[in-house]
Amino acid sequence: MRLTFNACSLDLKFLCVLVFLATMAGCSNTPQKQKPAELLPNLGLMVVKQAWVAKTGDASSPLDVRVSEKQVTIASVAGSVAVLDASTGAEIWRAAAGTPLATGAGYDGQVAAVVTRNNELLALASGRELWRQQLTAQSYTAPLVAGGRIFVLAADRSISAYDGQSGRRLWSQQRPGEALVLRQPGVMLAVGDTLVIGLSGKLLGMNPLNGSVRWEAPIASPRGTNDVERLVDLVGPANRQGNVVCVRAFQSAVGCADANRGTVLWSKPGAGSVGVSGDERLVVGVEADGTLIAWQRSDGERAWAMEQLRHRQLSAPLVIEKAVVVGDGMGFLHFLSRENGTSLTRITTDGSPILGTPVWAGNTVVVVTRNGNIFGFKPE
Repeated sequence: MRLTFNACSLDLKFLCVLVFLATMAGCSNTPQKQKPAELLPNLGLMVVKQAWVAKTGDASSPLDVRVSEKQVTIASVAGSVAVLDASTGAEIWRAAAGTPLATGAGYDGQVAAVVTRNNELLALASGRELWRQQLTAQSYTAPLVAGGRIFVLAADRSISAYDGQSGRRLWSQQRPGEALVLRQPGVMLAVGDTLVIGLSGKLLGMNPLNGSVRWEAPIASPRGTNDVERLVDLVGPANRQGNVVCVRAFQSAVGCADANRGTVLWSKPGAGSVGVSGDERLVVGVEADGTLIAWQRSDGERAWAMEQLRHRQLSAPLVIEKAVVVGDGMGFLHFLSRENGTSLTRITTDGSPILGTPVWAGNTVVVVTRNGNIFGFKPE
């Protein structure tokens, strides 16, 4: 059955005010500035070597880094989009949007897509512009490029699909939701033949051909007496293992859902504001105070918690084959044991905060710093 949704009654100016208020609400829910935890001696239990370093453009705010096989796509706020070989840091192609960007770049190995601060959806390939389309609202989530289509999750809670080659809009759906929205990346990914979207505390499974909703899985429910307290948007990155997708609801919960059946497997309280990572056994997240928590993927029971990095302005985590990787606000990249969260080693970058979430491409961990440097590190 095809579902249709009422158009949002908010005009764009008012929506921008709400987005700003939601951002400030997120800041007010975090603890007062605390002294960062002192680092323990670096035991060097894991060998990690810097493989390469490259430069990006303006890195004053984090934009998602996306992985397609052994390539990473990096967009800068100033409007540069680059595809790099993750093993060597060599530039495959680079393009200029000509205007500041609001999102990171989605990429399928052929076509990249970004959203500008002028609310334009821009498609690029091999360093050249394919097309631009004006959007009706701002987006803060990198477009998803999959199956020859480009999908956009906008701040007015609309989801739209565009033809990847021509830019023709194929369909658009919009759902009502809470008044406030977060000015940070949300959740959008493909699982088999289903488009999975995060909206107002729920995971939605949609038919990518026409936008009809196949299922809804509530991870967190809005509570409280005002719009700020009721804000439970799902925040990226999400973690997928097979058909199971695990996500964080802003300052309220962490949970997993079966994307085949559309059922919630479990949901546990969690007070963080950035997404989660994981493997076939664990889901790992960072709480607002910098405590790392690992939940059992099967049932959500806590496996371990680690408080030695509290108040160090941690990034969202990355789980790789041998470790949990997390960046901090002082430019350190920490490699922790997957078994109990204890420190294995830490690496220095350039002394500026690590932005966004570390990503794993091929056999390389890639991070971006506020100074505009892109680092590739290879664990041994």
